[in-house]
Amino acid sequence: MQKIALVTGAGRNIGRAMALSLARDGFDVAVNVRQSVTEGEEVVREITAIGRQAILCVADVCDQVQVQNMFDRIAKAWGRLDVLVNNAAVRAETELGDITLKEWRRILSICLDGAFLCAQSATPLMRQAGGGSIVNIGGLTAHTGAVNRLHVVTAKAGLVGFTRALAEELAPQSIRVNCVSPGLIDTVRIESSAPAAPVHHKARTNFMKRRGTSQEVADVVSWLASSQASYVTGQVVHVNGGAYLGS
Repeated sequence: MQKIALVTGAGRNIGRAMALSLARDGFDVAVNVRQSVTEGEEVVREITAIGRQAILCVADVCDQVQVQNMFDRIAKAWGRLDVLVNNAAVRAETELGDITLKEWRRILSICLDGAFLCAQSATPLMRQAGGGSIVNIGGLTAHTGAVNRLHVVTAKAGLVGFTRALAEELAPQSIRVNCVSPGLIDTVRIESSAPAAPVHHKARTNFMKRRGTSQEVADVVSWLASSQASYVTGQVVHVNGGAYLGS
């Protein structure tokens, strides 16, 4: 039976790398973007060039109706879902005094509401498939703190609790839930994102003395999506070159 994956925020950088890696691993892929349609279409073309099927799902993961429509489309196209990667996020930098309530809620909504709505809609399709894997994309600063990123750190830290609670709840249904926590990754930033060398990373080093790549994150996600990780759930997997060593 063909396996199906959905990657949110898949138009560029880590999201794109994850979608392509899953395709190379034999998955057909639903590519979600909110507004970067051109980039999403290019990812779809790249996946089909690999020899896998792909569909572009333009949807705001914070909008319950749009999310349901996206999953209805996946159900109609393939009738199942095996892997959900919750990657959609905004990486902003704002000082505490300048964070408006609107911005606070927007950041938390994209990261947490989006993961919740997608997981809730994905679960019935995964049950039909006999199980599945949900991978939430967190971040190093959720575990270390960061200057000027109160909203982002809070959202990413919330994903850790979300991962652990959901892993326990869905384990009886053979659905595994894990979180991948990237460190400083060499990516292309859009204008509304934080700068390429964020303030909170300037004083932080790692054992590898370099930035990671999107592909290095994607490789870990692909492993968690595979049967090789069949006994792994409720975990946070750090991909940061040793920048964080938890106790």
